[in-house]
Amino acid sequence: MRYGEPVDEVSDVVQDERRITLTVNGRRRAVEVEPRLLLAHLLREGLGLTGTHLGCDTTSCGACTVLVDGTPVKSCTMLAVQADGHEVTTVEGLGTPSELDPVQEGFSIEHGLQCGFCTPGMMLTSKALLERNPDPSEDEVRWALSGNLCRCTGYQNIVKAVLWAARKQAPAGNGASANGSGGEAES
Repeated sequence: MRYGEPVDEVSDVVQDERRITLTVNGRRRAVEVEPRLLLAHLLREGLGLTGTHLGCDTTSCGACTVLVDGTPVKSCTMLAVQADGHEVTTVEGLGTPSELDPVQEGFSIEHGLQCGFCTPGMMLTSKALLERNPDPSEDEVRWALSGNLCRCTGYQNIVKAVLWAARKQAPAGNGASANGSGGEAES
């Protein structure tokens, strides 16, 4: 078919679905997807995990951030077929209502959210940061979160929340951290 020619059948346009297998929040899933389906849409519409938010579809805001094999990925520009064979973590996979992840707990205690739209992406980016750097400085937290936009806060409480989570996860008896973030956060 040449560009600009009329399409006689829908089958000329619709691509065949592909079967992919991925692990989402610890649960192995096999799904049929169109090759052009975005990971964000699979998570939200296909799997009902609506904590993954769509804010811009251009990777600018970070609201759609999920972890793929522990690395923050903006799911609005990743195809679902690219997640085949990988582990995906959404905000729903961080903790439970009775046992919050330290990052979730920090966002609650330090008032790191307002409207909550950016919060899932912020939390997952923070989780990845703390996995690779359990004792980040304030500047390191700000740099890690620089790909996530919040339109409600001034980011200060988000940063405090991540530093709170780092302290909470620190080994017992560790006291103040090397970057001086030990003890209570200042207001």
